[in-house]
Amino acid sequence: MYRALASRALRAKSLCDNKSSSFLASFTSSRLNHSIPFATVDAEEISGAHPAEVQSFVQGKWIGSSNYNTLLDPLNGEPFIKVAEVEESGVQPFIESLAQCPKHGLHNPFKSPERYLLYGDISTKAAHMLALPKVSDFFTRLIQRVAPKSYQQAAGEVFVTRKFLENFCGDQVRFLARSFAVPGNHLGQQSHGYRWPYGPVTIVTPFNFPLEIPLLQLMGALYMGNKPLLKVDSKVSIVMEQMMRLLHYCGLPVEDVDFINSDGKTMNKILLEANPRMTLFTGSSRVAEKLALDLKGRIRLEDAGFDWKVLGPDVQEVDYVAWVCDQDAYACSGQKCSAQSMLFVHENWSKTPLLSKLKDLAGRRKLEDLTIGPVLTFTTEAMVEHMENLLQIPGSKLLFGGKPLKNHSIPSIYGALEPTAVYVPIEEILKDSKTYELVTKEIFGPFQIVTEYKKDQLPLVLDALERMHAHLTAAEVIGNSVNGTTYAGLRGRTTGAPQNHWFGPAGDPRGAGIGTPEAIKLVWSCHREVIYDYGPIPQGWELPPST
Repeated sequence: MYRALASRALRAKSLCDNKSSSFLASFTSSRLNHSIPFATVDAEEISGAHPAEVQSFVQGKWIGSSNYNTLLDPLNGEPFIKVAEVEESGVQPFIESLAQCPKHGLHNPFKSPERYLLYGDISTKAAHMLALPKVSDFFTRLIQRVAPKSYQQAAGEVFVTRKFLENFCGDQVRFLARSFAVPGNHLGQQSHGYRWPYGPVTIVTPFNFPLEIPLLQLMGALYMGNKPLLKVDSKVSIVMEQMMRLLHYCGLPVEDVDFINSDGKTMNKILLEANPRMTLFTGSSRVAEKLALDLKGRIRLEDAGFDWKVLGPDVQEVDYVAWVCDQDAYACSGQKCSAQSMLFVHENWSKTPLLSKLKDLAGRRKLEDLTIGPVLTFTTEAMVEHMENLLQIPGSKLLFGGKPLKNHSIPSIYGALEPTAVYVPIEEILKDSKTYELVTKEIFGPFQIVTEYKKDQLPLVLDALERMHAHLTAAEVIGNSVNGTTYAGLRGRTTGAPQNHWFGPAGDPRGAGIGTPEAIKLVWSCHREVIYDYGPIPQGWELPPST
């Protein structure tokens, strides 16, 4: 099998040396009606009877393992994917591969600048591939199999990924490395600022966006000249494994990226022993803080987000606002780091049917179309227990939901809960630190807190926002908050970030962004200053006294 895959990779690389037009024409005419040339799985056929296998990739080779992590289908509990996970005893090839990359990177403004053009070309070809309906549907269905969400939500992830790649076609990659010059103090002196790669880097990404987050961060790292080792949560890593095969098909040099499946302990060992120059981590705050210490600060973080929305006193377009609130809280079963976790409602909105409309919209969601589905990091029991703890707070009440989903075969290791909202009085939220910590505990599922404030209670709202530790997304308040991605205005939301604006936290020097030129330059390069000083030496110069 390995020889067949290696042979396929060589044929693919040969194809990708041609121009993009002939590349696309060849794919469309000869392969589209039969199979997807890079794919090794069929998303529709993966099952307990036909399990898929996920491999790692290091030093230009796909590798298996004797250690398999067998994943259960989130919808029916069948063992449907076998992930060949690298054990601690097998990390040396990955450490050696990272060590082969110098600190000045695989390319930089003075070294192999043609590689900026190479990656513009790779982006062009990959974007064309994702634009093909059969390829787009392949990734959409594959995402649905491992991170169950509606077809529209999964397709949106593929669409954003494609648009990102389109944004960095042609010369756009080299424009990321644009430098500047400042006149010096005398003739022959100039200072130049450059964006410089880190060299060997690592990327660790979560389960909830199996394609978008790892692909955008991976390409950003490569554009700037780094050599990444990528680890995606094993529950969904099959998606990025297939994307790696697509990138190889589109001309990605096989030695530029390594891809590992492992548990957290094994990856931590690699991080400590390989000593990467920079690590990008997207995931839980607890793990983020541990890694920040382990790596002595050489890290960028996009950690957990307890995200909020404030509805001000101006009531308008109640139907639209209710729909946005429902999407922000419950799309993807609430498993977005930008999901609406808390809704502050001005008393004027309480005179409208907003909350009843929100209840009705949540009630439309059903397992059949995956508008509600399995929660992959919280069990049903854990979410119900959290709800019951909240209902012990004086004045709190269940607005809707709160019951386990019925008539399903979701395995018990995952959660299955109706879209849920719990009301807690704002005075009680701020009563003491213990209550505040309970209310603002992030539940990565279809769960939100709702509270109301009166016209003279805005200071309480601002106090609640100031106390929060997570500053990822928010809707409305600007001057008195620090959330890195803040939406303001009637159509303000907390989720659904596209590729055309910054997405990431603020208020933390370790904060990472994703998707935009500013994010790529911040996360995947550092500033280097080169001062040219050619003279001439002043006429009549003499040796001065010591100073």
